[in-house]
Amino acid sequence: MSDFVCGDCQKSFSTSEALEQHQGAKHSLQKSSGLTRKNKKTALWGVVIIVVLIFIVLFWQLSNAKTLPPTDIARHIEVSPPSHVMKNPMRMEIQKHMLEHADGIEGGKGGVVINYDCESYSCETGMIERLEAFAGKYDYVYVAPYRNMKNKIALTRLNQISVLDEYDEKMIEDFILLR
Repeated sequence: MSDFVCGDCQKSFSTSEALEQHQGAKHSLQKSSGLTRKNKKTALWGVVIIVVLIFIVLFWQLSNAKTLPPTDIARHIEVSPPSHVMKNPMRMEIQKHMLEHADGIEGGKGGVVINYDCESYSCETGMIERLEAFAGKYDYVYVAPYRNMKNKIALTRLNQISVLDEYDEKMIEDFILLR
């Protein structure tokens, strides 16, 4: 029967020297660093939670990042939108195609896209309808909402952009006619 029992793990030893070696090898590092098996699990869960929170914050920031519509045609697709006036955001690939040539007419002139963001910004009554009127007036103009935009209104044509924080009919008309 053993006379020497480890107070930390209740393991029995036949000699005091064996108990001292055990305590020196198994428990002195844990006591000096404070890392018991339970503490290690708690620390690991703490690290896992922190990493998950960092990913959530990064995802939220990226998904809510304010952007501007495209002005280039890289990675466009040869598809035209169903209308010149869109009630839902126009796919980027299609928007880029309209910048290349309105209505997808090969060799045709490039289009102008008017994007607006009335979710992030307060839009005055009738503003969307006034923007949509430009699409009826010019056959190469498209109007569509755009989420999380840096400005309320963005006017784009191939390699050009003009942004507005308020509706300005003259500035919009000038941009459209600048060909």
